[in-house]
Amino acid sequence: MPEQVGFATKPELAGVMIEAALDAGVTVDFAVGDEAYGVNPQLRARLRRRGLSYVLAVASTTPVVVAAGKTTSAAAIEQAGVAWQTRSAGDGAKGLRRYDWAWIDLDGEGEGHVHLLARRNRRTGELASYLTWTPTPVPLQTLVTVAGMRWRIEETFQGAKELAGLDEHQVRTRTSWHR
Repeated sequence: MPEQVGFATKPELAGVMIEAALDAGVTVDFAVGDEAYGVNPQLRARLRRRGLSYVLAVASTTPVVVAAGKTTSAAAIEQAGVAWQTRSAGDGAKGLRRYDWAWIDLDGEGEGHVHLLARRNRRTGELASYLTWTPTPVPLQTLVTVAGMRWRIEETFQGAKELAGLDEHQVRTRTSWHR
């Protein structure tokens, strides 16, 4: 790596790329990401400062602040006694991807509308959690649809890696890729 290229974490790189895209006039409604991005409070704050809504996956141990105080995302869902609603997160290889979804309001994330969104597998009961922020209120289905877009994006990236040959040894180094 050239000396002028310093180390940056994935969330730091994402923040720089998102801001560059917004500064270039790209219009987007939401940012989505997996746990590596969702657990990063600096990235979430950066997105909020730019007014960019987000749906970011978080670990079950991620600290959140609810009306009763600080807890983990898993405990917040468990303690809230949420009303689960069956919704589709979009089309999948075997038809509509139906899950049970719930959301609760969070405190302490500044202005806007902050929620903990939970997805429960209808067969296994497995839970997934997302931190969401929007500057204005949105319906649950909007957040569910956005959360479901992450799968499509990941499939697209996987296909692009194969098409670009990123699984080939010759392009795994910075020098080869830039040539």
